[in-house]
Amino acid sequence: MAEYILVTDSACDILPEKLQEWGVEVRRLPYLFTDDGAEHLDNDRPAKEFYDEMRSGRVAKTSGVNEAVFEALFTPFLEDGKDVLYIAFSSGLSVTCENGKKVAAALAEKYPERKIIVVDSLAASAGQGLLVYLAKENRSAGMGIEENAAALEQQKLHVCHWFTVEDLKYLKRGGRISAATALLGTALNVKPVLHVDNEGHLIKIYQVHGRKKSIRKMAEMLGETILEDTPVFISQADCIEDAELLQRILKEEYNREVNLITGIGSVIGAHAGPGTLALFFLGKER
Repeated sequence: MAEYILVTDSACDILPEKLQEWGVEVRRLPYLFTDDGAEHLDNDRPAKEFYDEMRSGRVAKTSGVNEAVFEALFTPFLEDGKDVLYIAFSSGLSVTCENGKKVAAALAEKYPERKIIVVDSLAASAGQGLLVYLAKENRSAGMGIEENAAALEQQKLHVCHWFTVEDLKYLKRGGRISAATALLGTALNVKPVLHVDNEGHLIKIYQVHGRKKSIRKMAEMLGETILEDTPVFISQADCIEDAELLQRILKEEYNREVNLITGIGSVIGAHAGPGTLALFFLGKER
């Protein structure tokens, strides 16, 4: 069985040192601030610094990874006689996955003896990170690249994403909610509880009054749908106290341990904003 490399992108919001520990290669995604247009790479600065800049009014925007970057990323592994399994940022939220698939198809013709498989995670942030974790576990259990990819295809529609945001203006800016909804929600202190659907799109499910109620609603959704044998991940955008509150609720009220609390990077944070809190686990359904 040929050796294969696990590859992902930084939309997974798992720190590079953790991915290195898992034996996973990562490509950092680009973003820029619109006031100067200079391109940066995800996690190029401390998270608090990035989110403080957003709070001060700077607008961050993102773009997908182009095909040339993917070719430069994948080719050395193939030339070294290794196959590649790439777990990509949701195609419902970015063109990154589609560009990765185009390059994979082209390289398959150039290196017919090698395998290069792209799995569309249909996930974001540590939901994608959870799928990367599962890929790492599958490989450690002895799965070959094709068996691993098939397992991920089965597992990905069970990766539950539940999250809430502190300020609705960032979702409004990205077209996720209307200006009227954002204005009314802000005035009434309404907090949305959102998730990512089976097509990898962001959708709003619940509206509750106040931050703590939104956190409790996320915990309730875990209690209703979680599978027994699953890791639980939390990601947070400069709101570690809220992440720790959610962790306590899950432990005290649902007897669930949190396996990982991770920071939300610049690329996901550019769209969701500071104060975003998210919960991920395997459930009966999304």
